Amino acid sequence: MRTDLRISWDIPATPPGLAGRLERFMGPGKSRSETVVETVGLLGCAALLAAGVWNSGAARDWSTAQLVVVALAGLDLIGGVLTNATNAAKRWYHRAGPAARRARLLFVSAHLVHLAAMGLIVLSGDLTWTMANAPLLLGGAVTVEFAPVHLRRPVAMAVLMAAVLVNLFWLPAPAALAWFAPLFFLKLIVCHLVPEAPLEAGRDD
Repeated sequence: MRTDLRISWDIPATPPGLAGRLERFMGPGKSRSETVVETVGLLGCAALLAAGVWNSGAARDWSTAQLVVVALAGLDLIGGVLTNATNAAKRWYHRAGPAARRARLLFVSAHLVHLAAMGLIVLSGDLTWTMANAPLLLGGAVTVEFAPVHLRRPVAMAVLMAAVLVNLFWLPAPAALAWFAPLFFLKLIVCHLVPEAPLEAGRDD
């Protein structure tokens, strides 16, 4: 037994109204250190992504709508990977009860909007890309969600790798957008759906 670590599934109370809804969306009880890592990670990775896209030269040929979609998608995916990996998010989205499962699957399904925006706006109406990634997302999510709990992590990794490989070889996007599929499936299939224990450093009684 590890005495230097402890697991806490306790979810703190949230305030009423919009503030409470926002806190529940992000994960109630987020620690200050989690917020710092999220902020620094978001700023650093967003800067790397922006520099990479700009250096590729592709952004100079995009319309304003395409630039907006790419910027919003990049920020959402980078921030989403970090947020969904926190203890606060794991406690909230993997709490007991059927409502939590519905919430997870609805959260994933809502990201079909991301695929539609990228395929129809940024990729100039590429329906093949959009319609192929949609079943990869939904089928992968159902596969992970209904796998035995002790297998969900490796199943999620298999789904992630399969989705990335399909995108690399059969649904290729421009080099400036090669980051989208890995971050998209990492956020939703691995970070959001895998029920990892919220670990904390052990404390002396």
